[in-house]
Amino acid sequence: MLAEAIKVVRGNDRIHWWNEWLDSRQSFPATGNFDLEANAHGLLLIHNEDRVDPGEGFDSHQHQNMEIITWVLEGTVVHQDSMGHSGLIHPGLAQRMSAGTGIRHSEKNGSLRAQGESLRVVQMWIPPDELGRTPSYEQLDISSELASNRLVTLASGMPKHDSAIRIGNRFAALHVARLEPGQSVDVPDALFGHVFVSRGAVDFESVGGLHAGDAVRLTSSGGQNITSTESAEVMVWEMHAGLR
Repeated sequence: MLAEAIKVVRGNDRIHWWNEWLDSRQSFPATGNFDLEANAHGLLLIHNEDRVDPGEGFDSHQHQNMEIITWVLEGTVVHQDSMGHSGLIHPGLAQRMSAGTGIRHSEKNGSLRAQGESLRVVQMWIPPDELGRTPSYEQLDISSELASNRLVTLASGMPKHDSAIRIGNRFAALHVARLEPGQSVDVPDALFGHVFVSRGAVDFESVGGLHAGDAVRLTSSGGQNITSTESAEVMVWEMHAGLR
């Protein structure tokens, strides 16, 4: 049986996990021995909004058969991986890592402790539609496109999208819009959708006001209008398949 067509998840209702240097707000339970597939929405397994203290982060660790998309809201991520990729991920830079048969990487706040700049980043995981691919990495700055007050396709595996970066699942796409007050976009029709307000505040048709940290999960729905009530950023997953 399909879940309700529209479900609002308020930011304060997300799972909250923290340690000495990480403050993580999780749309789906991610920390610990959770069954990610059992808690997923559509293809979206993990959707974490993390704050990382200066000079801290995740040491080198392994991933397999996962499409990992990182989107920085504040600060800078220092990325290094076992394929030799190394660089800085900043706001406006789309980044994707396809773990495939296996890859190790580290992610840390690019600010030194003395500089004191915290990192705020959203990381999302979906499975590939084919296991055992060769690991790969891609990034591209889409800052100029985001000035258009429209949905910009940040990452997609769908043939119809001329996206910034490609992901290894032909049933999914991630869009981002930065909206000036009063500007609107429409949610794509899809079997599953996930709308996350990463900054500011918006009015979501048939739901009402949403603020930073709030999300809407859509099932066999779409077409709703999102209008910013102040400067805002929204992230929209379009998924035409689920895990089950």
